[in-house]
Amino acid sequence: MRDNRQVQPYRDDGIVLRTQKLGEADRIITILGRTTGRIRAVAKGVRRTKSRFGARLEPFTHVDLMLHPGRSLDIITQAEVIRPYGEPLAGDYPRYTAGVAMLETAERFTPVEKEPALRQLLLLIGGLRALADAEHDPRLVLDAFLLRSLAVAGYAPALEECARCGAPARDRRLPAFAIAAGGMVCASCRPPGAASPAAGTVTLMIALLRGDWDSADRSERRHRVECSGLVASYLQWHLEHSIRSLRHVERV
Repeated sequence: MRDNRQVQPYRDDGIVLRTQKLGEADRIITILGRTTGRIRAVAKGVRRTKSRFGARLEPFTHVDLMLHPGRSLDIITQAEVIRPYGEPLAGDYPRYTAGVAMLETAERFTPVEKEPALRQLLLLIGGLRALADAEHDPRLVLDAFLLRSLAVAGYAPALEECARCGAPARDRRLPAFAIAAGGMVCASCRPPGAASPAAGTVTLMIALLRGDWDSADRSERRHRVECSGLVASYLQWHLEHSIRSLRHVERV
């Protein structure tokens, strides 16, 4: 008998990462799903003014979907909004650009379609919620998201011990941050060209990685600026690809 399991409709929820035009009336929607990971699916007719759910499939939106498997792309047959994170971000440039960088980063960290990535999705939902609630500086929220995404992928920077020899951070033994080495390094392991971040910058990075928002919110502007530069460079080195939207993010 013919196996019909592959043509059965399925349901998932996730965040819309981006959209692109297809033909005269359709769109391809890229979604980071809870159970299916990153998927690309066709939303038919959503560019028509009378579309039933076109507005529900915009970037930043947390949606509940019904999909039908297709030959090359699945087809969205139903969409219901869980939370439209884009609405509170649309009128705030720093928060909007930080959100765009989150979406792009989440897509870069899920290069294989339909490979489950629940932890990355939960990080993204948490980051977008923090941006929408506007309780913290948007660049801090973004840097926390980037650091935790790196940690989920297995690339968390070493901040409290030497990335090369494992020496613990005490008595000012970790004076440098070496991207290729994997984080902070001691004087003996320091390679040429390594950065020399302020102690407050390293403390901020540790706080963001741990989710210590009391400490992060009290950080100084100069430490936030330095932290953002290090995190962006470290992220893009490990991804081996630039995050184009980061250039539009307001530092502080």
